[in-house]
Amino acid sequence: MSVLTPPAPPQQRGGLLGVIRRRPLLSFFVLALGLSWVAWIPYILSNHGLGVWDFSFPGGSIGGQLLGMLPGAYLGPIGSALLVTAIADGRPGLRTWARRLWNWKVSWKWYVGILLGVPAVMVLAGLVFAGGQVEALPLTVIPLLVVGLFAQMITTGLAEEPGWRDFALPRMQRLVGAPRAALVIGVLWALWHMPLFLTEWGGYPDVPWYRPVMFTLFCVTFNVVMSWVFNKTGQSLPMAMLLHVGINNFASVAWSDLFPGMDRDTAQAALLLGSTVVGAIVMAGSRGRLGYHPEPQTEPVPVPAPLPEPARLS
Repeated sequence: MSVLTPPAPPQQRGGLLGVIRRRPLLSFFVLALGLSWVAWIPYILSNHGLGVWDFSFPGGSIGGQLLGMLPGAYLGPIGSALLVTAIADGRPGLRTWARRLWNWKVSWKWYVGILLGVPAVMVLAGLVFAGGQVEALPLTVIPLLVVGLFAQMITTGLAEEPGWRDFALPRMQRLVGAPRAALVIGVLWALWHMPLFLTEWGGYPDVPWYRPVMFTLFCVTFNVVMSWVFNKTGQSLPMAMLLHVGINNFASVAWSDLFPGMDRDTAQAALLLGSTVVGAIVMAGSRGRLGYHPEPQTEPVPVPAPLPEPARLS
């Protein structure tokens, strides 16, 4: 009589889908980096980058970022998070992932703190490096900041944060805790950007060796703050998005008018200073927890079966 082996459950089957189900976090990181990097090849090889391909996207540098860089950004983090969640967790996982994406119901203090706190920290950090060259911002900057913030939310924020924060951060925190998760995701987040230093986005061809290093340090220290905000707001992705794009928006709309004599690398040093100081305060104030509290164990602990009684001699 032969004994038939029952089929393995779906999550244990082989193939690519089986790998994604068994290693969803690793699968996300590989796909997020790989898909974006492949999609960015035309942008990097075009006249917006290395110039190997004699082609330019319409609209100048802004058109290059919208048409050459943004599709790869959407394909990478948010696209990979959606794909891996659907395969590994199914509909329940997708509902949980989407619920954080639309979690706008947080205290008004967070909105005020982020919308006003980000430019305040940037201005204070910029003053350290400005050398006294500071100009008053014109009132016309205010509507530009509002429009720019909305545009950044549906481009940079939507492309990146559903992947790095909504998908990766909760899973990584459960494995290694919040501080290590912030470090790992911060490094990978910076690594994801690295090919862009071969384009006008990163200042190519005049890219000093220390610029990617400073950017990586900024991503790590800023990710500490991002993780704290995400956790303290009940894992509200919109708050993390506002924090992220708030820096991008103020830097692109108001920074050059406020600090006309500051070059790109000095501005990056100011951002690094601000993120490091705030990150250190957050780490100390949260005692290293970054607002993360492990979820209670809900799965029942298996009870070992009783050992069989020894046979009695008759």
